[in-house]
Amino acid sequence: MRILSGIQPSGALHLGNFFGMMRPAIELQNQGDAYYFIADYHSMTSLFDAAARRKNCLDVALDFLACGLDPKRSVFFRQSDVPEHCELMWILSAITPMGLLERCHSYKDKTSRGIPINHGLFAYPVLMAADILIYDSNVVPVGRDQKQHVEVTRDIAIKFNEAYGTTFVVPEPRIREEVAVVPGTDGQKMSKSYGNTIEIFGEEKALRKKVMSIVMDSRTPDEPKPDADQNNAVKLLQLVAPADVAKSVEEKLRAGGFGYGDLKKALFENYWNFFAEARARRKELEGNLDYVHAVLKEGADRARAVASKVLKRARQASGLE
Repeated sequence: MRILSGIQPSGALHLGNFFGMMRPAIELQNQGDAYYFIADYHSMTSLFDAAARRKNCLDVALDFLACGLDPKRSVFFRQSDVPEHCELMWILSAITPMGLLERCHSYKDKTSRGIPINHGLFAYPVLMAADILIYDSNVVPVGRDQKQHVEVTRDIAIKFNEAYGTTFVVPEPRIREEVAVVPGTDGQKMSKSYGNTIEIFGEEKALRKKVMSIVMDSRTPDEPKPDADQNNAVKLLQLVAPADVAKSVEEKLRAGGFGYGDLKKALFENYWNFFAEARARRKELEGNLDYVHAVLKEGADRARAVASKVLKRARQASGLE
């Protein structure tokens, strides 16, 4: 089983990234042939600061390695170090219907929010299809919001196979429903685009302030909160705290006499402890950047060895060779 997943270096990685993509990907590296990449080509649709992109790419590498990605059990690389992705994207673009892209939820959501749209953002699913198909991927772990893009990849692969003969493996998405959507500080899905994130790593004071800023209703501490399980801070607590701790806090909210300030304090302490080991590991990696760069280079070499073969297959099938 070949597993493929990528993450954009468009800003600091946050709890939504960790529980929606990173942790499932790290767990899957023990279950198959795993390929994980830093999607710097994708970041170009929304990030226009070259220095920030370079820094973010390094930060993503540090974050992933600190959180448990093992380069001996997976192939970890920067997307732009494997240019075959872009050539395959063009080949796939030529058989991708416009309507398929116009129906994509991510594109429609961003346009409805007034986010400036460029061709890269519109064509994002075709590059994502190339990312997946160029490694003969069987399984793609994604958040629920990205499921449609894997379905688009399947549609494109099937269309190409019908036009030119069986060339690509048709992949399947894998979604962990219990953590598929992580709420942000404002109650929407946690996303860098919405500015409502809680980062995995960062300064303690600033992160505590973010947790304490999570939006709540106006009920007083004394009031019982029978809908405690729907509270966004409780949902986050369930991710980072032991099950008995999260249950105890939820029961206190239901009973009354336990305020939202107490809830947020409990959330922060459990969140801070949850990533304590990863923070220590990241600090070590920051002192050994040569190792981090070597991991990415070796990963790119291994990725290109596979990508070049699949691209050649697509070129031959479509008459380019």
